[in-house]
Amino acid sequence: MTVTAEPAASAEGAAAAAPGGAILRRQRVRESAARTYARSFPIVPVRANGMTVEGADGRRYLDCLSGAGTLALGHNHPVVLEAIRRTLDSGAPLHLLDLATAEKDDFTSALFASLPPEFAQGAKVHFCGPAGTDAVEAALKLMQTATGRRGALAFTGAYHGMTAGALAVTGNVAVKAPLPGGGETTRLPYPYGYRCPFGVGGERGTELSATYVERLLDDPSGGVLPPAAMILEAVQGEGGVVPAPDGWLREMRRITAERGIPLIVDEVQTGVGRTGAMWAVEHSGIRPDAMVLSKAIGGSLPLAVVVYREDYDGWLPGAHTGTFRGNTLAMAAGAATLRYVAANGLAARAARLGERITARLREAQRRLPVIGDVRGRGLMLGVELVDPSAEPDSCGAHPADPRLAVRVREACLQRGLIVELGGRHDAVLRLLPPLTITDEQTEAVLDRLLDAVESAAVESAAAAGGR
Repeated sequence: MTVTAEPAASAEGAAAAAPGGAILRRQRVRESAARTYARSFPIVPVRANGMTVEGADGRRYLDCLSGAGTLALGHNHPVVLEAIRRTLDSGAPLHLLDLATAEKDDFTSALFASLPPEFAQGAKVHFCGPAGTDAVEAALKLMQTATGRRGALAFTGAYHGMTAGALAVTGNVAVKAPLPGGGETTRLPYPYGYRCPFGVGGERGTELSATYVERLLDDPSGGVLPPAAMILEAVQGEGGVVPAPDGWLREMRRITAERGIPLIVDEVQTGVGRTGAMWAVEHSGIRPDAMVLSKAIGGSLPLAVVVYREDYDGWLPGAHTGTFRGNTLAMAAGAATLRYVAANGLAARAARLGERITARLREAQRRLPVIGDVRGRGLMLGVELVDPSAEPDSCGAHPADPRLAVRVREACLQRGLIVELGGRHDAVLRLLPPLTITDEQTEAVLDRLLDAVESAAVESAAAAGGR
């Protein structure tokens, strides 16, 4: 999610004269300055099906944002619509706080059946408010209650949400700086091979990250009190689509387990088949103490939960509540989505398609030096754009080029492709297509994306030459 709004704001203004322009003008006047995606994509969607979004101007776009990963099955999938219609027609109550319903029972069964068996066995689930940040808050509070401790361990590049506790463990300085407090968070180095925090890269950088964490926690003068939890993403999303090496994740599990530190894995964006496994923790085989889940688990509707080991279930009644934790429609849509993804092998297909997309992007990288790095897992992919004319760092990485990234995003939109930015400098093109993307759509996405990169690179070079 970009926080650099000025270039996109000009596009937003230009679109105000197009069909649907009155809606865009009213949005600019009435909505807050914090809006983000509306600045990047000044369109008014009127219809959507699968991966295709149609704007009020009649143009069609391939959606590689998918509600920031929420739409595992794309827009208005028949299975999701059928679950919603069936629930509406049944007369089931749509909102019942945390009372038991058949829909909640069915969703919980589908959810537990999708989880790694060793984690699901004996686990508890807590239904939170409707967003991932609510579930992060709940998970942190749960572990603080269980351990009697206050602090948390979190990582550079992390994104866990925008409410106070979740923001405290988030790494993005731009969104944290205006706020008065940061929470009791110890920031640790996340293994980012392309821009290694230790300046060495590769396996050595990963080893140093794990060593640093262990030494810091064991140092009696390290300044770190025993924390309530460690929270991490198996693949950082907003941080630039940075996958954690499986061996490093296993080391984090060992380090926390040996020291009695609960491990929370944030699967808000990585879950429900996105990374080529139903849950990203499955790649490494670790068993966390808690998993934070949202986005795709609601089948496109708001839903967030924390699933955790039952021995941490020390809450008193009412210790953590939320008015909208009983969204019946979301539970019905979510159960249908979970079962459809599993029954149709969409996680495995995401892994295969991810490999194909990555291979083509890396092939293009050889002729497009502005592509500094291609990385990701499954259908959660990132393309980091750089300035190849600038001096590289000690690992050979050129400086990020956020201006070029904005040009590419705009060029993609002109070509009918919705792609958002992320990463440390908002210079990473993020690909989050629905898991139902077809082979034909995959090729169309790559054709449009690479054409946009090439065109924007030529424009940037020309602009640089004119200065």
